[in-house]
Amino acid sequence: MHQVLRRLLTGGAAALLLATATTAGLPAATAQAATTVTNPGFESGSAATATPTGWSTYSAGGQNAASYTEAGGHGGSYRLTHWSASAYKVETYQYLSGLTDGSYTLTAWVRSSGGQNSAYLALRNCGSAEQRTDLPVTPNGAWIRLVTSVAVVGGQCTISIDSDANAGNWINVDDLTLTAGSTGVAARGVDVSTLKKSEDKGGTYSYANGTSADALTVLHAAGADYVRLKVWVNPADGYNTKTQVLAMAARAKALGMKILVDFHYSDTWADPGKQTKPSPWAAYTVAQLGTAVYNHTYDVLNALKAQGTTADMVQIGNEINGGMLWPEGSTSNWGNLAAFLTQGANAAKAVSSATKVMLHLAKGGDDAGARTFYDNAVSHGVPFDVIGLSYYSYWHGPLSDLQTTLDDMAARYGKQVVVAETAYAFTLDNADSLTNNLATTSQLTTGYPATQAGQAAALRDVLDVVEAVPNGKGLGAFYWEPTWTAVTGNGWDPADPTSGDAWENQALFDYTHRPTAAMAWLGHR
Repeated sequence: MHQVLRRLLTGGAAALLLATATTAGLPAATAQAATTVTNPGFESGSAATATPTGWSTYSAGGQNAASYTEAGGHGGSYRLTHWSASAYKVETYQYLSGLTDGSYTLTAWVRSSGGQNSAYLALRNCGSAEQRTDLPVTPNGAWIRLVTSVAVVGGQCTISIDSDANAGNWINVDDLTLTAGSTGVAARGVDVSTLKKSEDKGGTYSYANGTSADALTVLHAAGADYVRLKVWVNPADGYNTKTQVLAMAARAKALGMKILVDFHYSDTWADPGKQTKPSPWAAYTVAQLGTAVYNHTYDVLNALKAQGTTADMVQIGNEINGGMLWPEGSTSNWGNLAAFLTQGANAAKAVSSATKVMLHLAKGGDDAGARTFYDNAVSHGVPFDVIGLSYYSYWHGPLSDLQTTLDDMAARYGKQVVVAETAYAFTLDNADSLTNNLATTSQLTTGYPATQAGQAAALRDVLDVVEAVPNGKGLGAFYWEPTWTAVTGNGWDPADPTSGDAWENQALFDYTHRPTAAMAWLGHR
């Protein structure tokens, strides 16, 4: 539900149709007015190059033939296709009237070649601002479910499928529904764990006009409403400790933002490849490790509560695909791991019962692997509220895999799901001495170039997939390290002040310290 357009309803149904012809370039609607979608699966009137029953087609350039039905539907035998051997602009639309005023959600299954100037679903002329959702590229041919919500005022609304395309570009659309209710994404978060160190080392940030500003203020003004802050136990550089978390939490809460605390239970990075115990805990027994997890978690969260910045959500471990506190807490020792996770969760709830507990894996595109982990967590009685998944398209596969995983997790466990980490590159140029994680064209995801537009589309499409999780279970997404620009001394290795960060080309501030185009998607509701 994005990219709000300011087209408002003015007048009754007849005036509406005339206004549509003027403002949207359409003729008077020929589709029969109805309160439900007619022929939502394009199964009626299914001859190729023919306008499907119940729908109308319009093209200012006389290119109506670019919209047609053909075999190969998502749920039935046919689908709607937009395609032409030459450049084209076409709209397939249906006018509904007699609706009860209120919120409505359009759901559709889509596929797209990409490459269009624009291709989107829209709800327009509904008595409120037009709402649209852009179609993502689907290079693997898999269908993606999208949603678009709008407030209907005046009892009518037009469903629109639009393409402004280059020669050979195509979209497929099928199985549309319009239902009462709205969708949305509650958490549009940013992980700013490296921000304090960046500032201390001379990092600067600005608004789009070049005016210097606090990075967190810029992100919040763009629409970010949640911050994620990692906690290390005894890091070599003294950052990402309780002290820094308290300071950053106070800044975020002062802006009205929520707080997610990300416990790594390590002195350095904890991820699928390493879950090293903190140095003070190195010789602990299993029982002592469990107590340490509880005490450390309680200490940080209680300090946050004491200063009036109670955590809204907490991660018990970071990307714990193989467990945490290795080797004792690996997934080869699920009894131990479950005990550690439970201790952390219990500590969080002891501080604040309202704080949501997340278990976080780096398996955004691996439904089977996620099932294995969460099935074990449930069978061992681990308490948790939220399922967190990292998703980087260049590591975790296409959007369709992310959608499959999110949908299955939400349905299987009845939990909210969140993309706890995501990011993409706005350039392949390097701004420091360390090669970036996303550094070559061969690593890029099809349909998402390493440009500001490509980065923006990547974030937009992840948010759209989260929003489409059924039954409102899609909580949101967190952009990972948008402020980790190239600043000398703020590298990836806390023990090496000369290290680079390998991430500056995936930040949401460009090499002139201004916001990239992707940052604006944090504010589209």
